[in-house]
Formats: sequence, C-alpha cells, structure tokens
Amino acid sequence: MNVRSIRPVRPGRRIPVAAVAMAAALGLLTLTACSAVGGDGRTKDGKLQVVASFYPLEYLAQQVGGEHVKVTGLTKPGVEPHDLELTPRQTGSLADAGAIVYLKGLQPAVDAAVKQSGNKHVADAASLTALEKHGTEVEGHDEHGGHEESGEGHEGHHHDEGGTDPHVWLDPVKYAEVAKGVAKTLADADPEHRADFYDNAKALARKLDALDTTFRDGLKNRASDTFVTTHAAFGYLAERYGLVQESIGGLDPESEPSAARMKALHDLVGDHHVGTVFFETLASPDTAKTLAKDLHLKTDVLDPLEGITDESRGRDYFEVMAANLAALQKALGTK
Repeated sequence: MNVRSIRPVRPGRRIPVAAVAMAAALGLLTLTACSAVGGDGRTKDGKLQVVASFYPLEYLAQQVGGEHVKVTGLTKPGVEPHDLELTPRQTGSLADAGAIVYLKGLQPAVDAAVKQSGNKHVADAASLTALEKHGTEVEGHDEHGGHEESGEGHEGHHHDEGGTDPHVWLDPVKYAEVAKGVAKTLADADPEHRADFYDNAKALARKLDALDTTFRDGLKNRASDTFVTTHAAFGYLAERYGLVQESIGGLDPESEPSAARMKALHDLVGDHHVGTVFFETLASPDTAKTLAKDLHLKTDVLDPLEGITDESRGRDYFEVMAANLAALQKALGTK
C-alpha cells in the first residue's frame, strides 16, 4: 500500500498569499475551539493525552506511557512521514495535548505546528540523542573513503538540520536514549506517574539492549558488509553494526537518482558482491526493481519502520526489526 498525503511545499516554491491566510485562519479557529474544550491535556478517563508525530515515536510513547497515556499519531498508516501535511484539527490538537513527541527536522509541517502550539511538554527526539551525518554526496554519487568495518563512508542524508540523519530509531541503542528523554517529558507532564514512566523506559531499554545483541550476533559471520537500498534510512544501523549502506536515492524516498549515481551503483555491486537490492513498503519500488533487473540481482524488503501497514513484516517495532535482520543476513551471506 502506498497512500500519500499532499506533499509539503518544497523550498523555493511560492505559496499563494490567500492560501497562507486561509490556512492560518483555520489553524487559529481550530486552536481556539480546542482550547475551549478541556485544555488540561487529559482524556475523559484521566489519561495523559500524548500526540506523537509518526510511528516510531508513537510506539515509543505508548511503551513508556503504558496505561497512564492515550497516544494519538499524526501520521496515519500507509502515509510516508516525510510527506505529511496536517489538517487544522491535527494542528489544534497539539495545543491541548498533555505532551508532544516528535523529531524536529523530519516533518516540516509538524515542526511548524509544534512551534505554533506553545505546548510546554515537548519531547524532541532530535535533541535526546546525538544526530550524525553519514557521508557526503558528490555529483550524484558517494565519495567513499573505503569500506571499513567502522561503517564510515556510507550514503548520507541531506537533512534540513545541517545534513544530519534523522533515522535514529533504527539503531536500538539510540532508540533507548530517546525513550529515556520521552520518560522525562511524560514525568514532567504527569508527576503522579513519574516512577512508572521511568520504570517503563528502563524495561524498554532492556528489550532494546537484547535486540542490539541479537543484531551483533546475527551479523557477526557475514560474508559482505555492503547493502543497497532505495532510501538512505539505514545509516545509524549500518554504523552500529559495521555495515556500509549504499542508497539509490537520498533522504526523500521518492527522490530520483542521477545517472552518475546509477553508474556508481552498477560499479560497486560487482566490487562488493552485492546480490540484493532492498526496497520498502511505503515508497515506490520501481527504481530498485529496475536496478535489480539490469544487474540480475534479487530484491527484498528492508523496512525503515516509518509506519506499520498490512504489508509490513510484523505488527510492531520489534517484529519488523527481526524481519530486517533476517533480510540482511540473507542478503549479506555467511563466511
């Protein structure tokens, strides 16, 4: 399934003044209406109302908040998070939320709405763990300094926040760091259940530590370090486990690769014994399948976990990560 919302306006495009005025008016009316109802950040049954920007943070908020929270996600299943455009009602919901969990820089529409909301209980995942750059892109292809075990030199993102990679949830260690920060935000918003939030975050961290060990052990005897994927989402995962990510596109899952990039991929496939091209469930697989067909390679799914749909290989974060590990093991082979 590949359901998409209206794409956000890209830098450099002009927005009609009338459209801006109408959107602002609708947002203001919605905020006013929402503020008039309740306004204490609680549901009718007393739970803390938490709004999360997209699936990885929605799952995290639910795991940390447990029975004391009701979590609402802004990005619906099947919608590519990078493309999210908020409705006035969603924008207004942020002002009345007991807490917000988001990742600054990934979704411009959410960034603007969070700033507009004035909410004091906000967990920004981008500030809860160290963001990194993963390589540089030169004339449509990667400039690599070799394929060392450290994982350095793999495809990077050209992210709004200085070129940093936002996909921290694909590294279990960093995801656990974010969970700790989310627990603090929920505790500040709901001090009565502070101990439970911190206990839940610790329990989740233990599960993520076990997942980290599973990945390390599962990839220990691989035959190859290099994998090719459509979307440059796996930089943190690659770095954590000494792999090299080679992506067809960049940060935007729909970005089209240049001719130079495609040529570079043709060259490296043979040099690094790549046998599989990975695609994902929320973006078009056409380019990946074309590259695979041209080079007589297999295709498989490596899920960046930006959303869960009926086509996902698992019902939650841990199940899909297990499927990702299995796919990597199959693609990288064994010694």
